[in-house]
Amino acid sequence: MDRALRTAATGMYAQQLNVDAIANNLANVNTTSFKETRVEFQDLMYQTIRATGVSSQPGSEPPAPLEVGDGTIPSSTTRNFSQGELTPTQNQLDFAIQGDGFFTVRMPDGTEAYTRDGSFKVSGDGNLVTSDGYLVEPGFTIPQDTTSIAVAADGTVQATVSGQTNPVTLGQLQLTKFVNPAGLHGIGNNLYQETVASGTPILGNGNTTGFGRIQQGYLESSNVSIVDEMVKMIEAERAYELNSKAVQTANTMMQLADNLKTS
Repeated sequence: MDRALRTAATGMYAQQLNVDAIANNLANVNTTSFKETRVEFQDLMYQTIRATGVSSQPGSEPPAPLEVGDGTIPSSTTRNFSQGELTPTQNQLDFAIQGDGFFTVRMPDGTEAYTRDGSFKVSGDGNLVTSDGYLVEPGFTIPQDTTSIAVAADGTVQATVSGQTNPVTLGQLQLTKFVNPAGLHGIGNNLYQETVASGTPILGNGNTTGFGRIQQGYLESSNVSIVDEMVKMIEAERAYELNSKAVQTANTMMQLADNLKTS
């Protein structure tokens, strides 16, 4: 019965983390470019009571072992980087990536971070920055007398400057991709950092092989499906409830055994 208590306890703990991940997904259903996460599980070690081929009866050979598992354990959280819906904003400083890729930003400590949230702003010195003031790379300066900015699908940035007939090319927004984007480390503020699991960053221009298109005047919505998350929450709740009933059942059986001893 002790084994049943411990096994059911691992199931309850696993479903707690599962609900935590679901709650975080639902909380970020309106977060720009948010990617939903899910918890993955693995079964724990098995206790072999009788190995395959071992029999108490002469001349017989059981084709399967007699094993009892010790429960489950959360093994990892996986982020789903499927495309979110592109929502028009009519803001010339909003950019969405349709396809693979991330924008690169420079953190205050000099390291690089990556985001798909293209709701950029212009700083006081004319640099393109994130909502938190982090510099978008590769950087370029927007002239003070700029009347409009146009960004092509490949990231080429052009500005219409007051008093000039032809647009001025300011630079190019490059994209970064990873062999395994699910291995990126989320640090909050819609930012990710490179890890050993993600692989090294691969730079390229938008609308080229392997990289998505840059869409000006759009933002990528969260890819969280409310209906799917609600279904997963119900499943997690039922699994938690069943594991708690297993604890109660094991406790009742232990009480019955204890009563046999004392009767």
